[in-house]
Order: sequence, then C-alpha cells, then structure tokens
Amino acid sequence: MKLVIDIGNTLVKAAVFEQNTMMELEKFAKEELEKKLLNFFKNFPNIKDLVVSSVGNSDLLDNLPRQIRVHYLSNDWKFPFSNHYSTPKTLGADRMVLASGAVLQFPKQNRLIIDAGTCITYDFVDSSDCYQGGGISPGLGLRLKALHNYTAKLPLVALDNPEDFVGNSTKESILSGVVQGVVHEIDGFILEYQNRFPNIITIFTGGDAVFLAKRLKNTIFANSNFLLESLNQTFQYKITND
Repeated sequence: MKLVIDIGNTLVKAAVFEQNTMMELEKFAKEELEKKLLNFFKNFPNIKDLVVSSVGNSDLLDNLPRQIRVHYLSNDWKFPFSNHYSTPKTLGADRMVLASGAVLQFPKQNRLIIDAGTCITYDFVDSSDCYQGGGISPGLGLRLKALHNYTAKLPLVALDNPEDFVGNSTKESILSGVVQGVVHEIDGFILEYQNRFPNIITIFTGGDAVFLAKRLKNTIFANSNFLLESLNQTFQYKITND
C-alpha cells in the first residue's frame, strides 16, 4: 500500500493506493501536511511507501514513522518516454508525471495533457513516446489576482460563473474576461494541436478542471485526479524497470 502526495503551489493532494485502486483522497493546505500524514498512517497501517512530487522544497516531511520508505520524484527516475525538451533538467516534476501517466494510460497515441491549476500547463507527448514540450500560462486565480495587484482600482474578485458574456459591472466584466479568456485559450491550444497532430487525445486535469471542462468546445478526457493516478503509475513503472 502506498501514500502518494503532490505538493503544489497552493494545495497538497494526497491519495492512498492499493496497486491501481485509490482507497482514499484528500486535498488540504501545506500547513496541515504533518497532521494529515499522521492521520493517513494511523488509518492505513499497511502503508509502506510514501511517494512525493513537489514543485518546491520538501522540507515539510519530518517526523515520519521509521517503517515508511520515502521516494522523492526526480529527473533521475525511469520514465516511459524520452525527453526531447531542450532543457530537460528544468522540466517540472508535475509535468513529467502527467506525461508519464498519459503514455501509460493511452499507448500509441499523440497526447496533449492540460493541467489547469495555479498555472495552466500544456504538455505534448507524441505517439512514439517522445516528450516534445508544450506551454505555460497563468491560471484563473493568478489572472484574477494580477488584475487587482497591478492596477490602481480593480477589485480582487473571487472565481465564479460569469452571469453573461457581456459583463454589466466591473466584477462581471472581470469574471467574463478571465473565464472566457481562459476558455478561448484552451480551446485554441487544443485546435492547434489537433490540426498538426492526428489521432490525438486531450487529457484535462487540475484544480480548475471541473469548473472549466463544461465550457470547452472540444472533446476532452477530464479527470481531476489524473496527476495522483499518474504519480502512482509512474512509481510502479520505476520499481518494475529499475
């Protein structure tokens, strides 16, 4: 049994897996990490491995039970794809895990993985299992904060559904601009990839995936837990191929 955690820019996502079956899932703030880990180990005493993906430092993982083996995702792991990024060492751990999951779950296809979280990342792995690259842009929350932080008078607006495409107040105009802007961006990216690469599947995940998925025109495979599932599968791939 494994505990798989992803320490993101904003939240920690954690899941207990028995092989490929997810037994428990939680999302929480970084400040709660130590308490939550101890609860997982108490509720699932058969956990032997802790698999960690982190966009920053992992100093938060102290005082673990001695029997727990900790595995930190790194570029040195074996992945089921070849990395054609021109700066492979700078490719984020989360993006590598998403690419790995796409290869393992959708063999012999072109794959576009879109992760809508703090940032929106686009990652493309071709049908020969070559990671080619992608894109990074600000997520919904970052865009709302930027409008407030870098202007004199615009308010900080909480994410919500715009009432109409034509915003009839400052708040509604911000929501329309940010939400519709992201939707058109993602639809545009998907269309560009579809035009260039045949037989392509689009995988859509991340904290804002549920909010955005119903607004997209293009056919996608939406799974908000795809990163954790991919991290579990990547670890299993690693220990099988080491």
